[in-house]
Amino acid sequence: MQVASFALVNAVDRYDLARGNAFSSYAVPTIDGELKRHFRDHGWAVRPPRGLQELTLRLENVATRLSARLDRPPIVRELAAATDSTQEEILEALQARSGRDALSLQAPHGGRDEQQTALQDMLGERDAGYAQAEMRAFLDQVMTGLPRRTREILRMRFEQDLTQAEIGELFGVSQMQISGIIRHAVGRLHEVADQHDQMSSSGPSSRTC
Repeated sequence: MQVASFALVNAVDRYDLARGNAFSSYAVPTIDGELKRHFRDHGWAVRPPRGLQELTLRLENVATRLSARLDRPPIVRELAAATDSTQEEILEALQARSGRDALSLQAPHGGRDEQQTALQDMLGERDAGYAQAEMRAFLDQVMTGLPRRTREILRMRFEQDLTQAEIGELFGVSQMQISGIIRHAVGRLHEVADQHDQMSSSGPSSRTC
């Protein structure tokens, strides 16, 4: 309505009474053209290039006429001949046509019962990757308090899955020494993690006191 009203105002401003034509003969095409441009430019959920938009809109009328004449849906070759386009352009336009409309995420999904579910509630799932990323960032933080040699031993044991004996050979120490280093380091990490959990659960007011 706004676009049509704006086009009507433009038609009033541009109408030349000296030409002797009826005002409606000038205003109607002006309004019609402005509406077509509006829907071409703003009626697409995903906007392809303008030339592709225009071809897609022409295809709808051409396909309707050919279907009535052939008594069947036209094929790509026939659409290309009727619009003076290549078959590749027709295929691209047919694919672009699916981008004219988009389904709202708030649209009801399911049956006709009273408790219809919105489409957005049917999409996605819990992603454990966020928790894993937070845990990895926390481990990187607490690991900085360990000696570099200890961090390397933990990396070999828990990331590379090397045995304690294999790690001992690389460092020139016994398996028992490696076991003790790992046990002490893991215990230290547990202590830091427990302190972190206590601080997080106590809240700002408790820490201030």
